Amino acid sequence: MTQSSQSLALSGNQLAMAISNPGALGTIEAYISAVNRLPMLTQEEETNLGKRLRDQDDLDAARQLITSHLRLVVSIARQYLGYGLAHADLIQEGNVGLMKAVKRFDPDRGVRLVSFAVHWIKAEIHEYIVRNWRLVKVATTKAQRKLFFNLRRMRPDGQTLAPEQVDDIARELNVRPEDVSEMEVRMSGREMALEANDDEDSYAPISYLSDDEQQEPSRILERRAYDALQSTGLTDALDRLDERSRRIVQARWLQDEGGATLHELAAEYGISAERVRQIEAAAFKKLRVTLAG
Repeated sequence: MTQSSQSLALSGNQLAMAISNPGALGTIEAYISAVNRLPMLTQEEETNLGKRLRDQDDLDAARQLITSHLRLVVSIARQYLGYGLAHADLIQEGNVGLMKAVKRFDPDRGVRLVSFAVHWIKAEIHEYIVRNWRLVKVATTKAQRKLFFNLRRMRPDGQTLAPEQVDDIARELNVRPEDVSEMEVRMSGREMALEANDDEDSYAPISYLSDDEQQEPSRILERRAYDALQSTGLTDALDRLDERSRRIVQARWLQDEGGATLHELAAEYGISAERVRQIEAAAFKKLRVTLAG
């Protein structure tokens, strides 16, 4: 075993936890100091470990490949500190990308793992930043993510872009000026708390947001369906009743002011009030079947 492999083996147990939690060594500074003391693998060592992982599914080989490149993750993560996210979180996400790179590493291609891993590390960190930089996502598509990171880098001191600067950036990135302007607005927006931070009277958004449940989309759709049922649906159902049954239902229940009584309809048709009630009950049963269908 070479000196590099011995150093890695001695530190393996301690660094295994640190890969998933950079704070496991106490502080982020202690973690960075620890990974920077680990020697890098030679190309021959790296190739041999890669073959052991690929051919034998050797997890110890995977650990050595990962731990020898943890300093690379630290270096890349440091480039993204300007987004206001914790360095430890950026390193943790970068370590996930490194593990994905090691899993896909092909030692026969003659390419060093460091060159292959950079892409995976940055991709994982980019995804983490986009998910967490704002409560509302500023970028969802691949093109928007590319524009987000490039625009962040190209905006002078984070100031609002002049029209000519928008055109220059759009030309350089090969996108529309409208896309640059839209992304700039998204990046410049700030989150606002819905509720006030104190007990004093304030005009936080929660104070003037409507709480009228009738304006909820589901309630609006329910009301429209109900209105349609009351008009077209009910009319069709009534048309299927015989004339006397329809007259009784309309006179009893579909009048704007006070419906007819059973006795009034009994006198109109020369039948008993009980018979009117029976006709009404049968009519309602038919209406329910028709409306349900």
